[in-house]
Amino acid sequence: MNANPHPFFDMHTHGFVRIATSTPKVRTADVAFNAEAIIEQARMADEQHVDLLLYPEMCLSSYALDDLVIQAALLDSVEEHIDAIRQASVGLTPVLVIGAPLRRNGRIYNCALVIAQGELLGVVPKSYLPNYREFYEKRWFARGNNCRDLWIPVGGEEVPFGVDLIFSAQNLPGFTFGIEICEDFWSPTQPGTMAALAGATILLNLSASNITIGKSDERHLLCRASSSRSVCAYAYSASGFGESTTDLSWDGQGMVYELGDLMVESVRFELEPELCVTDVDTRRVLNERMRMGTFNDAVEDAGRPEDSYRTIGFDHAHVTGDIGLRRPIRRFPFVPNRQDKLDQDAYEAFNIQVDALMRRMKATSPESLIIGISGGLDSTHALIVAAKACDMLGLPRSTIRAYTMPGFATSDDTKSNAWKLMEAFGTTAEEIDIKPAARQMLADMGHPFADGEPQYDVTFENVQAGLRTDYLFRLAGHHKGFVIGTGDLSELALGWCTYGVGDQMSHYAVNAGVPKTLIQYLIRWATRTDQFDPGVDDALEAVLGTEISPELVPADEKGNIQSTESIIGPYELNDFFLHHTVRWGQSPSHIAFLCWHAWRVVDKGQWPHQFPEALKNAYDLPTIRHWLESFAKRFFQFSQYKRSALPNGPKVSAGGALSPRGDWRAPSDAMADVWLADLRDNVPE
Repeated sequence: MNANPHPFFDMHTHGFVRIATSTPKVRTADVAFNAEAIIEQARMADEQHVDLLLYPEMCLSSYALDDLVIQAALLDSVEEHIDAIRQASVGLTPVLVIGAPLRRNGRIYNCALVIAQGELLGVVPKSYLPNYREFYEKRWFARGNNCRDLWIPVGGEEVPFGVDLIFSAQNLPGFTFGIEICEDFWSPTQPGTMAALAGATILLNLSASNITIGKSDERHLLCRASSSRSVCAYAYSASGFGESTTDLSWDGQGMVYELGDLMVESVRFELEPELCVTDVDTRRVLNERMRMGTFNDAVEDAGRPEDSYRTIGFDHAHVTGDIGLRRPIRRFPFVPNRQDKLDQDAYEAFNIQVDALMRRMKATSPESLIIGISGGLDSTHALIVAAKACDMLGLPRSTIRAYTMPGFATSDDTKSNAWKLMEAFGTTAEEIDIKPAARQMLADMGHPFADGEPQYDVTFENVQAGLRTDYLFRLAGHHKGFVIGTGDLSELALGWCTYGVGDQMSHYAVNAGVPKTLIQYLIRWATRTDQFDPGVDDALEAVLGTEISPELVPADEKGNIQSTESIIGPYELNDFFLHHTVRWGQSPSHIAFLCWHAWRVVDKGQWPHQFPEALKNAYDLPTIRHWLESFAKRFFQFSQYKRSALPNGPKVSAGGALSPRGDWRAPSDAMADVWLADLRDNVPE
């Protein structure tokens, strides 16, 4: 388990907390049986290094008791077995959150009890008691909504009691949780919201929600909304098999959401006990709160509830070392991954671009759209967006004036692809050979290439890139049109574009919000969903099969062409780095940890079959570290001046954009030392 002793491999170092929901065995009113079942699940969770274990509502007594819950014998037995569970928790890793009815001052409360390392840390009562349809809780229980600054006697000792409790691990920053009980999160003013505003990064819901048709979807809706609106991780555990079915039935649903994302879900209607385990990222939660001014405004409007909550601190006996990471991590965070909504998400991404371009066309009334076609991914995608925009506006595709401009390294394949595309789309297609003009410019500059020397430096490359863009701008003036930019989000992040009169510039940068991995997916989606005719699909498939290259340097003596990814790193890694940097503000060491877990194993069942690139690679930590260092230098220090001068273009993905008028604002003369130091000091080579 400690094969990798470096702190980097310990998930707790990165702010992760392992949460499990439990559906234990239960027998109606059999407290001793239920207590043993709770202890059994705690031991199983301990074996899986769980930090926080959530049980269903009233799991110790069982929930569907009706008037049995006000029987003194049952309530006495509950208190007796709380002590048994408390003693059994000594030496176990998980903090246990169990449900039980407890008495205080002649009232019975439906409670959540927090137990860790032999200590009952506190008791939280249920605020909202359902008393409609099949529910009659007000017949038996007192509301806990006004219980604050109180204590409750349990097993001969006084324990903190109230809805003003949150629990925080003193030795694990970010591991802070609050509690709701079932109906609490059906309320318009759920108590967990206040706990989140008071600092809880994790909210727990002990539930005994019976199952009816469609109710599972409702629970998902509420959990997702709670985790998103309260900017937290939200765990939910409902009662399962063994509860009384006199009038109701139970499905044992458990799930964990984080910031609106489903992390894990249990199998429902299971006869055997079940643990539903995942690792939640408290750093991601805290980073999002830090970046989201609305959350902090709500904290102020609520009167800074951290001042009115009692924080129960504890030292968490967590396991150190490499215990893996039990968490879905998307290798391609910009690419749609919801199996039931793949087409919808791709349709939306594509049409965001189409709609944006149509608006620009309506505003400027161009007589033509000018676009350079290389036969590569980016210009191909810009072309299909332009073609769809023309179709929707009722304009002939000949409105698009497409130019292929072969240079010194243009291959026959890409030139052929370019012509296939232009002809298949029915554009006004032309070819301009830039080599004579490039030779003249290089000669005027006194560049060695003009004298026959094979000097393929940055100047040599930029002369070609600049000439292409220069031609396009002059052609736009000549044909009363505007230049559609083809450069994508990944290239802008890495500075992999020629500044000024180069591929960094255009009249409208339609691809500026779309990373390379998403462009690949969207082109494939266009062919799979018959967005265009079969002739177009054949041309698009040819582009997808071509290696990514700027084609600015001639092939070597072995015929190897200039490879973009061998210079700047695999786009699939760079897009991963970009997403976690811009969208979540994560440190390089945290990103490296996520990336290592995402990419070290190829799991063919994990990725959409429509995206075969997902199956082709795996990366070890040294490789990830190398390319992440390259990314940090390029992104933070060497490329911002190019992004600061970006033309207009639409944001497409919630994962972020780099327009200085949108998601990303940064100085052009910043240094990357802080990020490089984090990588150097915290990630092993």
